[in-house]
Amino acid sequence: MHKYLVIVESPSKSKTIGKYLGNDYKVVSSKGHIRDLATTGTYGLGVDIENGFKPNYVPIKGKSGVIKELKKDVKDSELVYLASDPDREGEAIAWHLKDALGIKDKNYKRVLFNEITHDKVIEAINNPTVIDDNLVKSQETRRILDRIIGFRLSKLLQSKIGAKSAGRVQSVALKLIVDREEEINKFVPEEYWTITAQFPEYEAVLFKYKEDDIELHSKDEVDVVLDKLGEKYTVESVEAKEKARKSKMPFITSTLQQEASTKLGFSAKKTMSIAQKLYEGIDLGDETVGLITYMRTDSIRLSDDFVKPAMKYIAEKYGKEYLGFVKTSKKTENVQDAHEAIRPTSVNRDPLKIKKYLTSDEFKLYSLIFKRTLASLMADAKVNQTTIILDNNDYKFKATGQEMLFDGYLKVYIDYESSEDKILPKVGEKEEAVAIGLNPEQHYTKPPARYSEAKLIKELEELGIGRPSTYATIMDTIRDRGYVTMEDKKFVPTEIGFETTKKLQEFFSDLINVEYTRDMEEELDLIADGKLVWNNVLEKFYKLFEPRVKDAFTDMEKKAPEETGEKCPECGSPLVKRKGKFGEFVACSNYPTCKYIKKEEKEIVEICDCPNCKGKIVEKRSRKGKLFYGCSNFPKCKTAYWDKPTGEKCPECNKLLLETKDGKIKCSECDYEK
Repeated sequence: MHKYLVIVESPSKSKTIGKYLGNDYKVVSSKGHIRDLATTGTYGLGVDIENGFKPNYVPIKGKSGVIKELKKDVKDSELVYLASDPDREGEAIAWHLKDALGIKDKNYKRVLFNEITHDKVIEAINNPTVIDDNLVKSQETRRILDRIIGFRLSKLLQSKIGAKSAGRVQSVALKLIVDREEEINKFVPEEYWTITAQFPEYEAVLFKYKEDDIELHSKDEVDVVLDKLGEKYTVESVEAKEKARKSKMPFITSTLQQEASTKLGFSAKKTMSIAQKLYEGIDLGDETVGLITYMRTDSIRLSDDFVKPAMKYIAEKYGKEYLGFVKTSKKTENVQDAHEAIRPTSVNRDPLKIKKYLTSDEFKLYSLIFKRTLASLMADAKVNQTTIILDNNDYKFKATGQEMLFDGYLKVYIDYESSEDKILPKVGEKEEAVAIGLNPEQHYTKPPARYSEAKLIKELEELGIGRPSTYATIMDTIRDRGYVTMEDKKFVPTEIGFETTKKLQEFFSDLINVEYTRDMEEELDLIADGKLVWNNVLEKFYKLFEPRVKDAFTDMEKKAPEETGEKCPECGSPLVKRKGKFGEFVACSNYPTCKYIKKEEKEIVEICDCPNCKGKIVEKRSRKGKLFYGCSNFPKCKTAYWDKPTGEKCPECNKLLLETKDGKIKCSECDYEK
């Protein structure tokens, strides 16, 4: 029996925290959410619509045993600390734990760990709070909204066009991708020309005629200009300005995802997965400690506890002239929760010093966070920007150059930003120059670029759609549903992606759009602030939404199944492609009169020998269509892997090595990583 019980979400976090607390404490994990909405009741929503949208919660599949164990732990403890993550979802999980485990008000405390370090964990335990009911209601409203929209629209689209799903934010993100693709398809390139004068030490581009900007749209227009240009150019003006390159803001969730995408090539999902590990705790030999603060945050605030030692570190390592100031943001709209920015938990844990304890990807992400945080507290870089204007018979040419005067924050952040000097020669006004060449060049305007993950996340954030913590899931969902493919790491909508967006806009254009989705986020924020009643928001939405769904079930045209070109061997009707629970199949178009289904001969793809019997490891599909690798002698041999076996043996334990989805080679049994 333990005097105190601490319940966290993650098993790895429970191990780290358990090392900080004494023998009076037992730290256990709920392994994430323990309950979710049931799939019973009206439309399987798990919500009593007629009774104020009262939710009906049930244990998540496989969590009954976890709940049973937690109840036993609660019974054996005097006081329970609910220590789920410090955000709205974490607050909701804390409430679910309290409710499902039957914990009385007097027997619990809520604690928030913004960072997993010894001192901060002890400080949080010594300064507990209680569950914030407004945050819980806000998150509960979000979940119910997503359930109603997801279930109703998904069933509609599945029955009408064979699309897999729809969602409140997912469908808006898809619409942005589809709209961009339509812009690209409609784009008509326009011809334009540039003329560059080349001098021995620099080059200058034509940009004006007299006082007017000049645009050249054809070879004929270029030839007119070339005919009027003389051999000599006169320096009309030389201007040198000192300009500042502003130091960066510290990371919030969305900017971390964007920068990790563009600078490290990480997907949003990969970034958040690695960040979670860095937050929950890394074994550094003499201690296990969280290396970064909580990674789901909208705030750029840095605590004094970090700023003071960080400023001292900067002054001692780089010099006092490199000291900057703490960043503040004027942006308050849509910023939730009083968290800090994503930062290292200690400025003394230099990435290079702890590199041997980190995987390659962990080191890359931690280095990015460490350097970005330091850079945010450092002085601006200063450059000398020089502009030379040259005149040739009233045609004006411009040359620009840049020279670094002071590297400032780039002292630590230069690996992630380009900064090349382009120094112009010293010239004086009225001085004459002779070009060594003229280069007229033809160009065509380009269509808007497709969205990369980083660009789409930035767009969603700027539009106020969804929450940064959900962006990784959104990216995965639209890919997994087949609504987009990736080309050159950019989103390209598929035919079903176009069709899904078209149908949703045809029937729900005033609900599935940027403005309505943003307004809904603001209402969820108002619920969190206690300024709106949660079920009033749901009632207003449902009265608008449900009649539209019923109309769409009646009025939306059902897409005819695609014919294969073959005839049914039993009745002669055309065979068509249909989608079922386990994927696509070919069947008779005369169903249900004719129930013929074509049997497909599946190609068996062998991967390697089974390590546990004389069978072969082959490609298989789960009931939900997910690819995995299992033994051909199933059910006698139940050997199976989600990651692809390489056929090689682990040098440490002799078990099979697997290739993970992100390209790593890991052992199927031990911690070995190639």
